[in-house]
Amino acid sequence: MTDNTSSTRSSCDLNNQQLLRYSRHILLPEIDISGQKTLLQSHVLIIGAGGLGSSAAFYLTASGIGKLTICDGDTVDLTNLQRQILHPTTAVGLSKALSAKHTLTATNPEVNIVTIPEFVHETELQQLVREADAVVDGSDNFITRHQVNKACVIYRKPLISGAAIRFEAQVSVFDLRHSSSPCYHCLYPENGETNDMPCSVMGVFAPLVGIIGSMQAAETLKILLSIGETLNGRLQLLNGLTMNWRTTRLYQDPTCTVCQLTSRNQHDL
Repeated sequence: MTDNTSSTRSSCDLNNQQLLRYSRHILLPEIDISGQKTLLQSHVLIIGAGGLGSSAAFYLTASGIGKLTICDGDTVDLTNLQRQILHPTTAVGLSKALSAKHTLTATNPEVNIVTIPEFVHETELQQLVREADAVVDGSDNFITRHQVNKACVIYRKPLISGAAIRFEAQVSVFDLRHSSSPCYHCLYPENGETNDMPCSVMGVFAPLVGIIGSMQAAETLKILLSIGETLNGRLQLLNGLTMNWRTTRLYQDPTCTVCQLTSRNQHDL
């Protein structure tokens, strides 16, 4: 006879509607009721409510993340609608963060959606990162990506990074809770030869951001649940024209000045 005492006890914090809403997660032994409760108690910070952030936010909200903080200082433009599926046509001219909240609340009213409708400076960004359990970077420029990475290094938060331009995309995890993990700066040094060309100039294949954003959501859930093997230490590169994936191993750069912030600041945390 199977002992269901623990399952019965652990389900007490989930009401009937939640048991139904998240039943397909609960059926997975890797998640079960205890894992779903973990998600309901988790806080994820999303930087950017554009193409990547749209897909990631949708799946994290539907999955029952307890608190989702969305940071974006931009407004919805007609050219965004081809790929930024959080925003309907009626949202053109409105704040992306507030438009995202409206859409996501309709998707799952149980999730606490917190909006930061502005481009935050480094100090405020570090405070937001400090309060989160995981950080999804859906920004579209290297300045923001490096600031997010620095904050995640300082506070040892897992960073789920994605990017897409034209028909090419990439996704990786920098699990900075581990001292041996590489950071974004190890991959793309700030003084490196990196072209920061926006999709407004280069263009972007609409479904590509959906693929990468969904993967960012999946990696975030795996990190919060401590299940499976994440992309930490691996960079996945996708060619959208051929749908061929390439995997590159990532290693910590011993000369990385950002990684050194961990040891420098660990006594201040």
